[in-house]
This record gives sequence, C-alpha cells and structure tokens, in this order.
Amino acid sequence: MAQRIPPPSKSWHRIDAWLATHAASGFALLNPPATRDEIQQTEQLLGTPLPDDLAESLQCHNGVRTWATVLPEQSPLTASGIVDRWQTYMDVAAENDGLTRRPWDDEPWWHPLWVPWAESADGAAQVIDQRPGPDAGRLGWAGHSGGGDFTDSWPDLGSLLHAVAHALHEGGDVHGLHPYLTAEGGIWWDEDGCEELNGRPLRAAPIGLP
Repeated sequence: MAQRIPPPSKSWHRIDAWLATHAASGFALLNPPATRDEIQQTEQLLGTPLPDDLAESLQCHNGVRTWATVLPEQSPLTASGIVDRWQTYMDVAAENDGLTRRPWDDEPWWHPLWVPWAESADGAAQVIDQRPGPDAGRLGWAGHSGGGDFTDSWPDLGSLLHAVAHALHEGGDVHGLHPYLTAEGGIWWDEDGCEELNGRPLRAAPIGLP
C-alpha cells in the first residue's frame, strides 16, 4: 500500500514545533502566512493557478526573511519572490533561446510552466513542474548552466515537507542529508558524521520533542 502523504500544512506544523523547540533562530526566519490577496496576485502575474501544495505551503509561511537552511537544500521564496524569479528566468530564456531543449539536454533551460518555489545556496531555483502529464507536480532544479534537472526528484512538494518533518521527529535523512544544530542555535543539513561548519562545531539535532 502506498504511503499516504499528509498535506503541507500538517508537515509545516510539525516542522514549526520542532524548530521553535530546538532551533529558535531558524524558526524566527520563517515569514508569517501569505495573504489570499498575495497568492491571487502571484497567480495573476504568473498567468496560472499555483500548485495546490504550494498555495497551502505559502498559507503556512510566505517564504523566509533571508536565505536560510530551514529545509535541507532549498530556501523557500516569498510569493513576490516567486514572481520575480519566474519573470527573470523568462526574460533570460527569451534572450538566450533558453526555452528550447538542446540535443544534449533532457530538458530546456527554462519552461513557462515551471514555478520556482525555492532557491539553493548557489542560486539555482527549485521548481514545481506544472506541465500536464504523469510527472505534473514533481520538483526539480533549473536556472543553472544546463537544462532543467528532474533526476532523483521529489514527486511533489508535500512529499519533501513530509520527509523533513519525519527526519526531525522520527530520525533519518532527507536524500542523504541529516539535521544538525549550529553553535548559534540554528539548523543545518549535511551528510552523516559532519562535526563542524566554517570552523564552528555542529552537533546532531535531537529527534522529536521533549
């Protein structure tokens, strides 16, 4: 039987509870919920409804105040940041034939139906693929030097958030990355056995709530 993935709001509730208890400085970086008007404006500017799980996620947190490692590899964008990033990629793609798949790539550099919901440390966008078909809703990376990358991708945003909540409350990893606490009381995700970050000590994050 396939595992039932809880809605993003339930996973965010568990993530929030863990952060508030163990990594308060990380929790403080999460923005309040996006308003209905902010979400509707985002949809109008993109010209398409947001994926349901992204809209629900934004109604939990409208991204983060600054780039943060609350999640393993992706720092969530605000509703306005989603529009800004999408428009930037559309402009760059139009100027550089980036909407056409090159023979050596599996995907084009950018597609109008990719919704950038988060960004990586190196500036790439994690996108939600809204193209019709069996892979609709999957997560991938785009905006780097090559075509979009959907290898080893999450089937949807809800699955990623559920995996993060599970790692924090039950233990384990998220695609090979484990949670740690920094010396400043923040959260960091890295490979198993990591002991320091920029010369400062890391300690394995506690599992669950007291």
